Amino acid sequence: MMKKKILLADDDADDRNIFEQILLEKTDVELLATVENGLEVIDYLKVVPDRQHLPDLIILDHNMPRMNGKQTLGYLKSNERYLHIPVVIYSTYSDNKLVDECTSLGASMVASKPAGYKEYREMINLFLKIIAV
Repeated sequence: MMKKKILLADDDADDRNIFEQILLEKTDVELLATVENGLEVIDYLKVVPDRQHLPDLIILDHNMPRMNGKQTLGYLKSNERYLHIPVVIYSTYSDNKLVDECTSLGASMVASKPAGYKEYREMINLFLKIIAV
């Protein structure tokens, strides 16, 4: 069975660590990389040699320096090479406006950052359902 490949962008090291810990428990998922902002997402994707090595899911924190989640989502969904990749946005502050904007740009899901580890696991499981076969 092919592992599902995830790319995570979040400028908060603690949040990246939580994601890494939870995803390590999953035998069917591979965390390709963690980066700190949208520009690093684009830099990462540009050197991926072909479509089969692209991530199956991209998870973006909304509040990142240099290029935030919404800007990164806009870039990904306007680029033919990345259009097929589901993108989820999560944010400390999530309101209807952000949800509407991100959904209209093509986000598969928009979620609020959870408070605790258990809630993180539940959120990540929801994200992974998007790419479940």
